[in-house]
Formats: sequence, C-alpha cells, structure tokens
Amino acid sequence: MKNLLLASVGLLALGVASASAADIQRRVMPTKAPVEYVAPIYNWTGPYIGLQGGGGWGRSDYSIGGSSRPSGGLIGGTLGYNWQSGPLVYGLETDIAWANISGSAGCGGVFGCSTRNNWLGTTRARLGYAMDRWMPYVTGGFAYGGVKTSVAGFDSSRTKGGWTVGAGIEAAIAGPWTAKVEYLHVDLGSADAAFGTSANYRSDIVRAGLNYRF
Repeated sequence: MKNLLLASVGLLALGVASASAADIQRRVMPTKAPVEYVAPIYNWTGPYIGLQGGGGWGRSDYSIGGSSRPSGGLIGGTLGYNWQSGPLVYGLETDIAWANISGSAGCGGVFGCSTRNNWLGTTRARLGYAMDRWMPYVTGGFAYGGVKTSVAGFDSSRTKGGWTVGAGIEAAIAGPWTAKVEYLHVDLGSADAAFGTSANYRSDIVRAGLNYRF
C-alpha cells in the first residue's frame, strides 16, 4: 500500500512537471513579425525623351537707339541622360523649340524696329540633388536660335549663339514619366540688322516639360 501511494505521488509530480515545462516552452516561443513592404528609392540614371513648352519675356536694344520688349511662346522637344551617384544627379540635356517671341519699338527717333526669336535650342549640363522622387537642379550651357530684326521695314535674319543658365525641379509622377518646371535666362548676343545697325537679344523663359525615361 505504501509503495502504491509513493508511485501515485511520483506519477502526479512527473505530470505536473511536464505540464509546467510545456507551458514555459509555449510562452517563450518566438513569433515572426509581419514582413512590411519597403518601396525602393527612385533612381534617376538613364536616358529620356520629352516635350516642353512655355513662355519668354525679353529685351532687345538697337544700336541706333530704342529698345523693344519681345514676348511670346515656345514649344519643342527634349533629349537627355542622367547619371546618379548617391544623392547627386549629373545630366546632359539638349532641346530645340519653335518660338514666337517678338516685340517692336521706335528706334533712331524716326524708324520702327522689331526683333523676333523664331526658334531656340539649348545644350546644357544639369546638376541635381535627388530626394527620392523629387529632384531640384541647376543648369547651364550653350543657347542658339534664329533672330529676325527689322529696321524701317528692312528685315535681316541670323542664327545666333550664346549662353543660358537656370534652375528647375523635376518629379517622378507615374511609371517612367517625370514632369518638370524650369526657368532659363538666355542671351544670344547681338545680331546684325539693316543699314549697318545691330540689335541684341536676351530673354527669360519659364517652361514646363514632360519626359519619358527608358
């Protein structure tokens, strides 16, 4: 009887110990945290092609006296390439646009004079700072375009080269598409006009663009 009682007590103690060990194991069993999706950081490297358009407001001074204030619109195409290194984005961009930026004024005291920029192109370097899908940038390089002058009804057309500087901001909007807004100051220097006169041309351009990245 005594042996039976001792055996029962031993079995009961063994059962309690086993249950306690199993309970402790269940309580310390690690659980996996849910996996969260982290969107990849946007990379600006690669070629792109796009459309751009906007408006220009300038000034043209005539060598015989007088100044006009040309203004108007422009629209054209863009081609470029970006290289990203860390947050810095280095780029080359070229564009060409049809333009109708024109203005007229009195000059020489008796004549009517006018200046028109009828096409404009630029080839520029860009330096941007990537903030994921946003990139502010500065830009500068060569500018070239067609300048038509008129003095007392006598016209003269020239292709002129000069320089441009500016700044803008570009944003990735959906898939391979990006959109930008930029400002450029353009100086095409001086163009020969009729009667041995000349007229310079410079303008400030604000334009928007839509690019497709490959």
